[in-house]
Amino acid sequence: MKHSAQGAARTGVGTGTGAAAEAVRIPVQPGAADRARGRAPGGAEPDGPARGEHTHGEPPVPRPRALVQRSSVRGQILDALRSALVTGELRPGEVYSAPVLGERFGVSATPVREAMQQLALEGVVEVVPNRGFRVLERGDRELAELAEVRALIEVPVWLRLARTVPAEHWAELRPLAEGTVRAASSGCPATYAEADRAFHRAALALAGNEQLVRIAGDVHRRAQWPPAGSPSVRGRADLVADAHQHTALLDALIAGDLDVVRALVGDHFTVTS
Repeated sequence: MKHSAQGAARTGVGTGTGAAAEAVRIPVQPGAADRARGRAPGGAEPDGPARGEHTHGEPPVPRPRALVQRSSVRGQILDALRSALVTGELRPGEVYSAPVLGERFGVSATPVREAMQQLALEGVVEVVPNRGFRVLERGDRELAELAEVRALIEVPVWLRLARTVPAEHWAELRPLAEGTVRAASSGCPATYAEADRAFHRAALALAGNEQLVRIAGDVHRRAQWPPAGSPSVRGRADLVADAHQHTALLDALIAGDLDVVRALVGDHFTVTS
């Protein structure tokens, strides 16, 4: 299956602003005047003890709601950066600073830096002291290795599930398979990449192994990031053909045709582009 999704859809990271960036709704950041007055954005009163409450010199406890909001912002930025990698908006070899990206997203540098540090742990970027983060250049060999790892992890699971999972459970995945076709028809590689992972994640979940789903998902995502020097656009026709493999595989699984399943699964994980 072709899993190096690429495209020209823009995310608002770097020099462009597009649908993915507009979809990231970032809470309003406190301004300097608000911080100076100790007030929250919009004129809300600062956090603190209620009137008449005795704190006995205890240190203030962070409000859980604020922590959830910060985590949400970081997660949204991480998703947007991952989409930017798929579309090529974040270019291999280029260095990006957290403050500049933060300005583009309308947030402080902190959630961007935290998201970039997560990508560094995933082997996608590297820290450049006093400058920011460089997107690592990836070659065809790395993509071939990732394809091999995916095949080693997923192919045996798909074949085992084909023999053990009832047809009605496979039928429940129909909306996800059709969703990949719709996503491919949009021509947006980032949209398709997300739908592609959702279908595979749901299918592997039938094995009842959470670690399998997590590890396979991580490898799948890494395999979708294009290598250095690759074309920036993956054709819509290519995406649609890729997506139709999902529906064909699901049809064979529901019908219990193991020979067709074996052939489709083999093609699914050995053909890359």
